[in-house]
Amino acid sequence: MKRVIGILLAAVCAQSFAAPNYIELKPLTDVVDTRVGAVKSGVKTLPIITWGGDLATIYGNGGASTQSNSVFKQNGLSFQLDREDVFANQLEDYLSGKTPYLRGTMGMMSLAQDLLNEDPRTRPVVFYQMTWSSGGDALVVKDSIKSAKGLKGKTIAIQAYGPHTDYLFTVLKDAGLKPSDVTLKWLPDLTGTDNSPMAAFYESDIDAAFVITPDAMALTSGGKMGTGAEDSVKGARILMSTKTANRVIADVYAVRSDYYKANKREVETLRSALIASEEGLSNLMRQRDTKSAEYRSFMGSAAQLLLDAQEAIADTQGLYDDCEFVKAPGNDQFFNDARYPRNFEALTKATTSSLYSLGLLASKTPSLDKASAAFSSASQSQVAAPRFDRDKVSAVVSRRQQQGALSDSELFSFEVFFAPNQNTFSADQYQAEFDRVVELASTYGGAIITVEGHSDPMGYLRAKKEGQQPVVLGRIKQSARNLSITRAQAVSSSVMEYAQNRGVVLDASQFEPIGHGIAQPATGVCGADPCAPKSEKEWRSNMRVMFRIIQVEAESDVFRPL
Repeated sequence: MKRVIGILLAAVCAQSFAAPNYIELKPLTDVVDTRVGAVKSGVKTLPIITWGGDLATIYGNGGASTQSNSVFKQNGLSFQLDREDVFANQLEDYLSGKTPYLRGTMGMMSLAQDLLNEDPRTRPVVFYQMTWSSGGDALVVKDSIKSAKGLKGKTIAIQAYGPHTDYLFTVLKDAGLKPSDVTLKWLPDLTGTDNSPMAAFYESDIDAAFVITPDAMALTSGGKMGTGAEDSVKGARILMSTKTANRVIADVYAVRSDYYKANKREVETLRSALIASEEGLSNLMRQRDTKSAEYRSFMGSAAQLLLDAQEAIADTQGLYDDCEFVKAPGNDQFFNDARYPRNFEALTKATTSSLYSLGLLASKTPSLDKASAAFSSASQSQVAAPRFDRDKVSAVVSRRQQQGALSDSELFSFEVFFAPNQNTFSADQYQAEFDRVVELASTYGGAIITVEGHSDPMGYLRAKKEGQQPVVLGRIKQSARNLSITRAQAVSSSVMEYAQNRGVVLDASQFEPIGHGIAQPATGVCGADPCAPKSEKEWRSNMRVMFRIIQVEAESDVFRPL
């Protein structure tokens, strides 16, 4: 199902793929055996999947079965881990009572809610968030697509019932598109077969594909631009990965409602043990450079469980690096903070609505439950640790601005308009626009948000018409540039203040104010000068601040090391 690593692809070349067999995406109620049974007694099965977040579960259990010195055993827990990467199989085990637990992403949980709510016993209760995907998944596009808006009218390949439904719907929504604006081709497999999105991407009628990162690197000649050699597709590039969209795919655990009611203490203990396991795993992974005996032993056993190859330690390390463990503070934020734009309710509502629009759910009203939880150790800082090197960000943005290339790496953009001589931007006047900035900044934490001020060119055009000297005209241009950067900084400050007043923590290093002055008027350029507005509407269109969300993944040194 999810993010099976690239070692499986080493011997596969583009020419070996046969034409893919697409499938019809049906509601899970039409796909999965719905027979419900009581949870079986004895040692519980706990599902895991091929994903870095599940390393914490393996660490906590001490291996496939619970070991005497493990975190789980110390908490009175006993499990047999079962890797099941086919979500439909997991659902059948869950419904039949083989296991009371379910492992997936929030999008997968939403997709299964109709099926799981047919019997009140199996209604899912989401009780723990493990990770966010922060690099393991990518949207690869052909050269005709320049931004997320460019997906309109295009054909996208994606795995059915897999982890990328969350990703797809989020990108479309933020681009102002609906699922009906694109053609979706569904594949049964995620990677390594003729029936995967990577294989489909070689077809001439496929414009984009949601793939795991190893596949994305192969298609794009190592993450640059596909040359057409080896496994790559000429002109293909990564529009964005979850390194940029790092708050899209949330990995979680859920439990059957009947089991939760009868065994609430066990579920709460498991949640606490998983948090402790995350800390223990984090400490162990600090030994990767020394390759201690403890590190090698754990990683070898984990590689066998996740990748069926004990020697695949480097690939298992890659799985770990592609995810971000949220731990106790992140769980508190996800489940309990109503102000957080990417919380449980927000993700469930958005995904449910999109799935309903595709006819995959009977109602657009979410029907997933969450477990109540108090995370005593979770306290959210009111100041975000800077994730970007401001000097390097400024250098990258300045270079792209001088090259006229800011739009080349644009993912999304929108504008805020202001009145003549306006220098302040209140939340009362711009709440809708500020809400959108806060949501985009919270969702795409690996992207830079440029705040680009533009000025009215009429003063310059009048002065030139009056025959003013070039030195005077130069001063007017510089004054307009200064004014535009001042406005961009004022808007940035207002957004940060608005977010803080809502209790949302934004990273100030993510925002880069720019002043264009009169260089890029909305009314266009006529020769060497701005075109003169022909109406009041055109005149006002030049008085604006543009928010542009741009990808900087290729500029890896702008990120500060964690």
